[in-house]
Parts: sequence; C-alpha cells; structure tokens
Amino acid sequence: MTTITQTAPAVVVSPRVSPAATLRHTMTLAWRSLVQVKHNPMELIDLSIQPIMFLLLFTYVFGGAIAGSTGDYLQFALPGLVAQNMLFASMTTAVGLNTDITKGVFDRLRSLPIARSAPLAGRIVADNLKQVWAFALFLGLGMVLGFRVHMGVAGVLGALALLVTFALAMSWVAVLVGLKAADQEKVQVLMFSLMMPITFTSNAFVPTKTLPTWLQKWVEVNPVSHLADAVRGLLGGGPVASHAIISLLWAAGLVLVFAPFSIRAFRNRI
Repeated sequence: MTTITQTAPAVVVSPRVSPAATLRHTMTLAWRSLVQVKHNPMELIDLSIQPIMFLLLFTYVFGGAIAGSTGDYLQFALPGLVAQNMLFASMTTAVGLNTDITKGVFDRLRSLPIARSAPLAGRIVADNLKQVWAFALFLGLGMVLGFRVHMGVAGVLGALALLVTFALAMSWVAVLVGLKAADQEKVQVLMFSLMMPITFTSNAFVPTKTLPTWLQKWVEVNPVSHLADAVRGLLGGGPVASHAIISLLWAAGLVLVFAPFSIRAFRNRI
C-alpha cells in the first residue's frame, strides 16, 4: 500500500503592511478608543469638567482684578485657556498609552495581523479628536458668558486647525512619558510637572507687560504665549501670522526632537 502525503501549500506572509491597510488599522483602533466613551462616560467628563471649571474660575475670580471687568478678561483669557487645556489634555494620551501597555492590551493587539504602528497612531488620533470636543465646549460656554468671535467661521476653523496641529506635536512628548513611566501615577506627576510651569509662565492668563522684567524674556519665547496670541488673533482679531508661524515652528521642533525617541521607546517596549 502506498501512502500519499499531501503537503499544504506554504502561506507567504507579507513582511510589511501597505499604507492603505495601516491607515485602516489606525482608524479602527482610533474608533475603539472613541467608542469607549459610550461605556465609560467619565473619559468625556474629564475633558468637560476641567474646561468649565477653569473658564468659570479664571473669569469670575481673577477677571475683575486683572482686567477690570469679567467681560474684558474673558475676551483676553479664553484663547489662553483653550491653549492650556489642549496641553493638559495631552496627559490623556500618556495615561491611556501607559494603561494599555501595563495591562497587556498592546500584547493582545500585537498578536493580530495589523500594522505595528496602528495601536500607537490610533491612540493619538482618538485623543486629538477628543480635543475638538473640548474646543467646542470652551467656545460654546465662552459665547454664553459673553465671548465674541470677530473673525467668523474661518477664524474658528483656523484656530482649531492650529490647536490640533500643536496637540499632535505635543502627543510625541506624551507618548515618551507614557512609555517610560512605570505606572499611571508617575505619568500624571511627570506630565503635570511639565505642563504647569509652561502654561502659567506665559501670557495665556495675564498680559506680558504685567510680569517681572526677567520673566518677560521667557514669556516672549514661550510656545504657549505664541499659541495663545495666534488663537486670540484668529478668534477675536489681531496679529496672527507671526505667532502662528512661530507656533508651527515649535510644533515641528517638538516632532523632530521627541518623535524619534518615542518611536524607539515604543519599539523597545512592545
């Protein structure tokens, strides 16, 4: 008797994922992060409570003392508060990434036939889409309180585009912190220690001329100051081009410096 052995044809696995497939995987995982809000509304509440609290506190507690009236201060401070909130919201990326890694979510995703960069890119895309919600909330509540947009829809869209671009650049800082920190508590401490000095030593909340002379030098080069001034110009009128260009240069610099370290840390971690 002759035994016939059939050999299954070898399956050739492509060593690389096409750009189209990478984009599809990224958007799928971004949707995964966004749809979690439906089951855990606290994620969206975190992005809602802080903008409301900061806007009300700064306007009605400090507005009269700084600008003479809450209305004048609101017109000055809201763009700065939007910029500050965008930076603080990057903590969400760092904490979420750290959680996914420490709880083994990335290990499960790595076993799937998807692009290796998709989990990281999906997290960044989802968190920056949440920034749109925070911006809309800030602007909507601000207009209820008396803030006025003088540059129309084009100004609003321009401000949003600039903020999201800067947020994408800051995401690389958040990614590096999220990958290097041992747990969520350390992520929050590191990010808070980084964001607090940068935002409060800017002209986001007070005019530069009211600060000590030695501090004004830093405020004038602080990226948050230029971002806040650019958003002020786009929403309320005033100089835009120079501040927007400097903000974009800062964003490009953040990407050039932190993206390589973040990608290397990501590859080593997973």
